[in-house]
Amino acid sequence: MADSGASAEGLKVVIAYDGSANSENALDSVYVFDREVLEAMLKDEQQRIQKDLEKFADKLKSYGLGGKVKSVAAAKPGEGIIKECGSDVGLVVVGSRGLGAVRRTILGSVSDYVVHHSKCPVIVVKHDHHGHHEQQKKD
Repeated sequence: MADSGASAEGLKVVIAYDGSANSENALDSVYVFDREVLEAMLKDEQQRIQKDLEKFADKLKSYGLGGKVKSVAAAKPGEGIIKECGSDVGLVVVGSRGLGAVRRTILGSVSDYVVHHSKCPVIVVKHDHHGHHEQQKKD
């Protein structure tokens, strides 16, 4: 890890570097970002999120379901889900990527977090390894 001593508007920058290709890429990226690039990336991400929200709202409508679709800002996805589960929520439904015990332990699991922190029942829908649901939609 290097403390570059460099600063942008008084902000100290720490660059974590372990010699791997990913950390090399992170180091290289520091020199290509500028305010306009970051603002463009943020705008693109906001547009992608909005499209995802609209797609999900359309899917709810196609199933004949009502409700409110919104984006929640949180440091971690599980925390954001729990944050939105007020006393009026009777059930939480989350998907599972099916990472397996070791990867889930290392990377963490949103569904595990929600199951252990929710005050209401939680349904975890397992990852479909064989595309069974996609095939049903096509038929």
